[in-house]
Amino acid sequence: MNILLGILKEIWTLLGEMAPYLLFGFLIAGVLNTVIPKNKIYAHFSGRSFWSNVKASLFGVPLPLCSCGVIPVAAYLRKEGAGKGSIISFLSSTPTTGVDSILATYSLLGPVYAIIRPVAAFFAGIFGGTMTNIIDKTVDDNAIQHEGFSCNLCIETEPHSHKFMEKVKAVLRYGFFDLIEDVAKWILIGIVIGAIISFLVADNFVVRYFGNPLFAYPIMLIISIPMYVCATGSIPIAASLILKGMTPGAGLIFLIAGPATNATTISFVGGKLGKKPLIAYLISIIVTGLLFGFLVDHIWKLSGKNIGIFTSGMKMLPAWIKTASAILLIILILRAFLLKILMNKKISIKDENMDNIYKVPDMSCKHCVMSIENEIKKVAGVKKIDISLADKLVKVIGEYKRDDVINAIKNAGYKTEQKH
Repeated sequence: MNILLGILKEIWTLLGEMAPYLLFGFLIAGVLNTVIPKNKIYAHFSGRSFWSNVKASLFGVPLPLCSCGVIPVAAYLRKEGAGKGSIISFLSSTPTTGVDSILATYSLLGPVYAIIRPVAAFFAGIFGGTMTNIIDKTVDDNAIQHEGFSCNLCIETEPHSHKFMEKVKAVLRYGFFDLIEDVAKWILIGIVIGAIISFLVADNFVVRYFGNPLFAYPIMLIISIPMYVCATGSIPIAASLILKGMTPGAGLIFLIAGPATNATTISFVGGKLGKKPLIAYLISIIVTGLLFGFLVDHIWKLSGKNIGIFTSGMKMLPAWIKTASAILLIILILRAFLLKILMNKKISIKDENMDNIYKVPDMSCKHCVMSIENEIKKVAGVKKIDISLADKLVKVIGEYKRDDVINAIKNAGYKTEQKH
């Protein structure tokens, strides 16, 4: 009972520190998702120039997309004419950080990490994209310029506008509902793991095995590259390990490599872009992690190994703001879990006509569902779409051509299998 109470106390402490910054970050993310015109963005990503990589990295750094959620966006950019180098830049920079995780990083790890982390993400994007352009000389038939209107609030392709309140609702819906539904599980997992490490793991164990960069750096890379952890969920884990004695540089490697890659993203890059871009992608993450890890540890040594410069976030917020924010965040997270349970029960995939059902094995988050649904809505004759994320199944009702639905799912960036 004492252990359980101790872990719960640590969880509440971490929630109180992170919640105000997370909520503000989710709000900014909603604004970015609503006001940035996507068709203007696509136009800057084509070709093999250095500046297209810079633009892709700049665009990717503030976006609150995890290494899973970034896949449908990258697939769409590719379809719209973005070059391979730009896609690698986008994939390298985007999952590592975002407006929500930058603020959350500041809350637990202080201003040094909050500055270095997005700078490292920007560097990884430029480095990976430039390397792709250098080592992959194949003719890019996909690199064509697309023009046209694109609305952030609906799927209409004809120029139109939305009322101010519609935009406000879209900001709130994306920031506090759609986005939280995507990352709630990983935020909760990160906070729980961080609390367990903080309460149960002995300081001398972490110092012994992770206090030496020669051991800690490669171990962090081996652990981080194949695993899935979102940019925000990785923060409490890294913070707890650093406070226990892990070198700050190793912590930064985890914050970079953990969110940037996972087995699904690696498979996507290799399958969609080829082996050479995949090599450039992985090298960019590894080199960035090691380079900035060394930089952070050098800063730490120059400070006289004062760990306070990496663990002193803003402490000026009143206790009532932290408490209120933590309660609100808990409510939003619980809503996300409850909605997922209800949706899985509500959607019935059973149907006598199995030609209406499609298996999408690499559909894994709310962004995936939204991307697939929006593409299928464009197919003529479609009347109703039911998607079960838990079962990875899509049911499409209406009078349509099956190949059109299959192509729509592929256009969203996913492979599909007809159920029989």
